[in-house]
Amino acid sequence: MAHHTTTTYDSPIHIGVIGGTGLQSLTGFTHVATLKPTTPWGTPSSPISVIHHDSPTSGKPIPIAFLSRHGLHHELAPHEVPNRANIAALRTLGVRTIIAFSAVGSLQEAIKPRDFVVPDQIIDRTKGVRPFTFFEGGMVGHVGFADPFDPKLAKVVQKCGHSLEGDGVRLHDSGTVICMEGPQFSTRAESKMYRQWGGSVINMSALPEAKLAKEAEIAYQMICMSTDYDCWRESEEDVTVEMVMGNMKANSENARRFVGAVLNELSKEEHEDLVLAKHYEGSMKFAGGVTAASGRSEEAKKKLGFLFPDYF
Repeated sequence: MAHHTTTTYDSPIHIGVIGGTGLQSLTGFTHVATLKPTTPWGTPSSPISVIHHDSPTSGKPIPIAFLSRHGLHHELAPHEVPNRANIAALRTLGVRTIIAFSAVGSLQEAIKPRDFVVPDQIIDRTKGVRPFTFFEGGMVGHVGFADPFDPKLAKVVQKCGHSLEGDGVRLHDSGTVICMEGPQFSTRAESKMYRQWGGSVINMSALPEAKLAKEAEIAYQMICMSTDYDCWRESEEDVTVEMVMGNMKANSENARRFVGAVLNELSKEEHEDLVLAKHYEGSMKFAGGVTAASGRSEEAKKKLGFLFPDYF
């Protein structure tokens, strides 16, 4: 049945996917709308595709919001991604759960190219050139970031990944992402140091995306797909874009199946409270209360009012 796609969507969309290339065409999903929201922090990396998926429990269509982190044609370098606009746009559409997908380099022998990792920690090696908070310019807010990913969401993602193991998906249940600035790959000395620090994988995208999701009271989990052994492994040839793209392409079917299975599982009614991130609701109401009301700038109040109309 052909669906007419529109540029508006009236119901709230609770699940968002921030993805890499090739994830839009998921089996069993119908594209219903293309949205172009604007935010006080600019426009998102790409238009947001709304896709429908029939809920496995109720049969009702569940909307999912898809965003391409690096733009539709991969034209944005990691430090150019408008992370604040991306997270703010998704939040105002109603998104409270984000599954983020990322290609990563492996820092450990056991994590082979084409393996998937559900990370639970991040070490920040970005250089401060990326805007990383909504709370500034007259409103201070501090958010706990001890667990950068959502443990409840991680369990759902792990379960889905393991259910596909018979079909060739190899999954690691935890790991530490080193998030580097880029866009160049690491030096050999850095790569070896990250291994000593206990890094599992390395990418350029986990931050500030995860920090902003936490500030926006959104449950966030990244799924990492290993594409190469960074440059620490002497026996390997050095990382090239061809190698990364080749492994991504070869594994894209597994990646699509994995993300599809996660969305299918999250569409079940039993996960409703998790998907609505009830466990974070209200957490920023007081985090932003550090600045006395009389000291809050009009601009900060207006911007944060866009994100949290009920708080500020």
